[in-house]
Amino acid sequence: MKKALITGITGQDGSYLAELLLSKGYEVHGIIRRSSTFSTSRIDHIYVDPHEPGARLFLHYGDLSDSTQLTNLIYSVRPDEIYNLGAQSHVRVSFDTAEYTGDVVGLGTTRLLETVRQSGIRARFYQASSSEMFGASPPPQNEQTPFRPRSPYSVAKLYAYWMTSNYREGYGLFAANGILFNHESPRRGETFVTRKITRAIAHIIAKKQRYLYLGNLDAKRDWGYAPEYVEAMWLMLQQDKPHDYVIGTGETHSVKEFLVEAFGYAGLDWQESVKIDARYLRPLEVETLIADSSRARKELGWSPKVTFEELVKIMVDADIEALGLKPRGEGKKILEKYGMSSVDRALCKPGGEGGERA
Repeated sequence: MKKALITGITGQDGSYLAELLLSKGYEVHGIIRRSSTFSTSRIDHIYVDPHEPGARLFLHYGDLSDSTQLTNLIYSVRPDEIYNLGAQSHVRVSFDTAEYTGDVVGLGTTRLLETVRQSGIRARFYQASSSEMFGASPPPQNEQTPFRPRSPYSVAKLYAYWMTSNYREGYGLFAANGILFNHESPRRGETFVTRKITRAIAHIIAKKQRYLYLGNLDAKRDWGYAPEYVEAMWLMLQQDKPHDYVIGTGETHSVKEFLVEAFGYAGLDWQESVKIDARYLRPLEVETLIADSSRARKELGWSPKVTFEELVKIMVDADIEALGLKPRGEGKKILEKYGMSSVDRALCKPGGEGGERA
């Protein structure tokens, strides 16, 4: 039985990845931070008490800033695959917490890589890189596009990207960078713009909220459906040789387009509810991101199914249903069409931020 270690297992991507690996027969180990409150809502539905026979999901306390604990975990678990998804991944927040972001996102990756190197364990390593690293480079962006990061978060991610590349080339580690463009779901943290929008729609319908405050509505992003993206992560570590891959849909939409689509689907006029708050504007903005994922489509056989419009419907319905209201129901039909789970409706509830770090 293969063993996998996931940092950031309680985040959006970590929870979907844990589901995928368990479905493939893996024993899954996840690193979580010690907290006075529970932050495991995204994985509660797959968690089994480790004392129960047949349990294959195990959680361990740890932190990407603590090299000693990371070393002990890797030596004791001896994983076949390591997925480094843990991060402080909110771009706007990184401007306010630049040092912390650099420590966890950049140096945290180095701590993991160095432990793998020194241990001699032949674990395959996945590094969650980000399309934000491209920054000001004109679209479309692929593996050959120059990096021009425009936030502390993307600078830290770029450091981690090059450390992963250096450990691969210098020490022969099987280490791959997945440069994932924006990928969303009902499990997305509530402070991220897509989920902030869909959650606000539900609260406006329920008369619990009047206005939605946002920043730049003109920023354009390549948005996909998160469960499909974790499959690409897994595929990268199943190849004969490690490579870096860009993952995205190949089309871009502005925040305003997301607003129009989401509010329109819910039968609302976004202009009656949305206000601009300068606090949510970034000191430096990334204007347009569009993925050229030709290499992944060719070598991994990966391609997305869920469209932008379908993603919006899935998220809006989940947030409306989370408040005990009846959604239009298109989201469930879309998931059924693709043979995907609708368990997110039970998980899409107040509490829990995205961008979880180990």
